[in-house]
Amino acid sequence: MASLDPDRLLDRRRLKRGVAIWRALAVVALVALALVAAAPFAFDGGERVARLWVTGLIEDDPARDRIIADLKGDDAVKAVVLRLDSAGGTAVGGEALYLSLRSLAAAKPVVAVLGTTATSAAYMAALAADHVVAREATLTGSIGILFQTAEFTALLEEIGVRAEAIRSGPLKAKPTPYEELDNPTRHAMRTVVTDIYESFLRLVMERRSLDRETALAVADGRVFTGSQAVDAGLVDAIGGEEEARAWLAAVHGVSETIPATDVVSGGGDGLLDVIDAALDSTLPSRTLALDGLIAVWHPQITD
Repeated sequence: MASLDPDRLLDRRRLKRGVAIWRALAVVALVALALVAAAPFAFDGGERVARLWVTGLIEDDPARDRIIADLKGDDAVKAVVLRLDSAGGTAVGGEALYLSLRSLAAAKPVVAVLGTTATSAAYMAALAADHVVAREATLTGSIGILFQTAEFTALLEEIGVRAEAIRSGPLKAKPTPYEELDNPTRHAMRTVVTDIYESFLRLVMERRSLDRETALAVADGRVFTGSQAVDAGLVDAIGGEEEARAWLAAVHGVSETIPATDVVSGGGDGLLDVIDAALDSTLPSRTLALDGLIAVWHPQITD
């Protein structure tokens, strides 16, 4: 085999060195970015307002709750602006987030700014704030709880498949897609949904100072625009972060000149978790697939 031309050999070596250098720089940049994301307050020792972003699907998230607890214990954080843009999530996720935010609000002012959508479990989270603002076109509300199931009995009969189950009791593992939904099962699930709904309703009554009759009128599952939500007593004012900061200044004396620092809730707090989250954000979002009771708004398109 003929040897490579010396000039070509040198060119290949230079190319390899160049690729190696760029790879090393890319790794260093990614690690630096991850460190900044993992410690959003590490490079600023002064007073600040934390801008806490809660977006996407709301689930029970211990990492998010630790972030909120850290904000509570950070004396440099003078207030928190809760930025909500979510259609909701699980009932447990909304409850856990609400309780974490109420604990935070006991230590420092919390104001909620509702984005494009802040419904169901996201509105439950907004109830934890001391003041709530929304855009006129924001969709919010959808106060309620949903349990969904499916039934495949007709399909199974069509293809000649029969499912059987041996149960310790008549309601064990019901409802199931393999059997018709009977009245005892429907009643049992209705009582569960109603119980969680009553908890949600009590939060609305308590935090928005509404009597039960008024709360029931707005908690029938419908969504409201921001303007409608103000009229219904679910939101305090129309606006965005500028109006939220003005309220903090007027009511709590938190100067509007204090810088705000972004905090994104959710995900692991280790370096590999941050890198993994950064890579995952470039991929298509996972589909909405939830088990159990959910507090989420997703409009259905029908004929």
